[in-house]
Amino acid sequence: MKTRHIVHALGASLLVLSIGAAHAQASDATAASTPAAPSAKAGKKQVRAANRTLAKAVRKALYSTKGLVASNITVLARSGVVTLNGTVPEQGQVDLAGQAAQGVSGVTSVKNNVQLYQKN
Repeated sequence: MKTRHIVHALGASLLVLSIGAAHAQASDATAASTPAAPSAKAGKKQVRAANRTLAKAVRKALYSTKGLVASNITVLARSGVVTLNGTVPEQGQVDLAGQAAQGVSGVTSVKNNVQLYQKN
């Protein structure tokens, strides 16, 4: 009786080991066939991080520009292209916002969609 249990346990162990080895080989084959996938994710993360850093630098420049009320201006950065959206209380501040954004290192172009605040 004990021998029978030992044989069953040994057989089950061999079965589990062979399934595990087969699964590991399938995973290795999948990983080998798509090596660019992890680096593509890493590349996207780096691009997003660079965009966030550039947008933060532009926001800092807007807030530190004298004569500009930047509290209602949003900044979107994509690969060096900066888009400004929002409103300002005076017409001169529209151009000032664009100039401040253009002066930031890494900015290749500025889409200035800032508009004059309309009082009702």
